[in-house]
Amino acid sequence: MKIRRLVPADGRAFQELRLAALQAAPEAFGSSFEEEKDTPLSVVGDRLAPSETSAVFAAEAEGRLVGVIGIYREKAIKARHKANIWGMFVRPEHRKGGIGAALVREALAFAHTLPDLHQVRLSVNAANLPALALYKARGFRSYGTEPKSLLVNGKAHDEIHMVLFLGSETQQRAPRGRVSLREPRR
Repeated sequence: MKIRRLVPADGRAFQELRLAALQAAPEAFGSSFEEEKDTPLSVVGDRLAPSETSAVFAAEAEGRLVGVIGIYREKAIKARHKANIWGMFVRPEHRKGGIGAALVREALAFAHTLPDLHQVRLSVNAANLPALALYKARGFRSYGTEPKSLLVNGKAHDEIHMVLFLGSETQQRAPRGRVSLREPRR
């Protein structure tokens, strides 16, 4: 198994894995199979084009993509200190072998190459206990739960929002427990 950064020529393989993910775990993604199934390969390939602020990494075994993770830096000036992980998926038959951890490590290694990046965020289905454990083991901490974030086949799914602060000065500000929305007393 090897982890590598995808390029436009990987569009067909990426799309096949992405559509398989959307069908296998529809509650894990904000997008749906129905929304993405007719996306032209040229568009998929363009999304994989090399960029200094985004990347898609895949795990490959026996010439086939078996896992994927994406990361992108926010573009807005006031939000450029944040990056987001998206689209994490490992084929069920390849789970529990460390592929998910390797993909997260690769995405975080990329994040560390981005100047002035302070945090990496992600969202995960609250019922996905293995994914939660993986992210916690990598240092991510929950900062809130969005009730009924997704509605899949009539069933509501909560999402947990998580953050990993980069660098020692921001590590100290990691949220612990509940986050108060009240103004601090002066």
